[in-house]
Order: sequence, then C-alpha cells, then structure tokens
Amino acid sequence: MGRTYFDEELKLMNLDLIKMGALIEEAIEKSVRVLETEYRDLAPEIEEGDKNVDALEKAIEARCLRLLLRQQPVARDLRAISTAIKMITDMERIGDQAADIADIAARPESAGIVKFASHITLMAKIAAEMVSASIKSYIDTDLELARETMKRDDEVDGLFDVVKMELIENIKNGRNQPDAVINAMMIAKYLERIGDHAVNISEWVEFYITGVHKQTKIL
Repeated sequence: MGRTYFDEELKLMNLDLIKMGALIEEAIEKSVRVLETEYRDLAPEIEEGDKNVDALEKAIEARCLRLLLRQQPVARDLRAISTAIKMITDMERIGDQAADIADIAARPESAGIVKFASHITLMAKIAAEMVSASIKSYIDTDLELARETMKRDDEVDGLFDVVKMELIENIKNGRNQPDAVINAMMIAKYLERIGDHAVNISEWVEFYITGVHKQTKIL
C-alpha cells in the first residue's frame, strides 16, 4: 500500500473526527437544553447519540491502528495518528458526560436547578464553546485557537467555584431539597470535566502542530 492509500486513510480519519466532534457538540447543546427547559424527552436522544459517538471512537481507533501496522508513517503522519487516538478518548468522555448531565437534569428532583445555581448555565455555555473551539483548532490546524481554548479553562474553574458557593448558601438557608443541590453539584462537576477535556484536546492539537506536548489531565 502506497502513499496515496495512506493519504486517503488520513482524510477518512479526519472526516470521522469531524463527525464525532459534531455529535458531542450536539450532545452538549441538548443536555444544556434539558437543564434549562426541563424538557426530559431529549434524554433518550442524547443516549442514542452517545452510542454513535462510541461507535465512531472504535472506528477511528481501528483505522489508526491499521495505519500504524501497515504503513511506515513519517514524523508528521505519526503525530496526526497519535493526536487522533488521544483526542477520541477525550471526545468519548465528553459524550458520556453530556449524557450524564442530561440524565441528572431530567430527574424530577432537579427541577429549578438553574434558578438556585444561576451561574451553571454560563458555565455550560463556556464549556461548550471550549469543546467547539478545540475541535475547530484541529480541523483548521489553528495553534492560536488551541492556545486560547486552554486559557478559557480558568473561566470554567472560576464559575465552578461560584456555583459551589451558591449551593453552599442554599444548604445553609435550607432553600432547596438536598437531592436538588447534590444534582446541581454533579452537573457542575461534569461541566468542569468537559472543560478539562477540551483543554486536553487543544494540547494534543498543539502537539500535532509543533511536536511539543504538555502534560494532560487524567480524568
């Protein structure tokens, strides 16, 4: 198998990564809609979408392994394959966490979360923007966008602290049921992790472009 085959396989790998990215972006958007509107019927759709994300992860991983075993990739090709393998792990976890958020938000005891944890929707918005930007930075080979995305993690972490304080105040004042507060905390934690995964993806994009990689967070 020659270079033409290799290049074609790389193109197909990138197309699958783009599809996977679109699916996880859609999952986050739907999970936030469940949170904001309490429209529970979206939860099964998100669960079905997560299965498609898992299937794409396996397909991309298999394609990458075939390329590594059957070809002798040069340094930049090897970086592209390594980046893809690492990215899909974070992308699959983002899909899982979006599904978890939807599941929690759809529970009856989660009604009104956005009213007593008012910063959680802004946290979700920024986390979703980070995911979208991290994937775009890979598609466009945009190092500046990848680095800007990494910096935004501080915004998500700061909002996580704000949400925690909101929830602590609710517990002190006995305004909400404990189950609702716990659910809000779990959703905020998943959103924080989604931001961390977006940082990981951006760091792998940086590695792909520059050949230098920072230490990723283990989640």
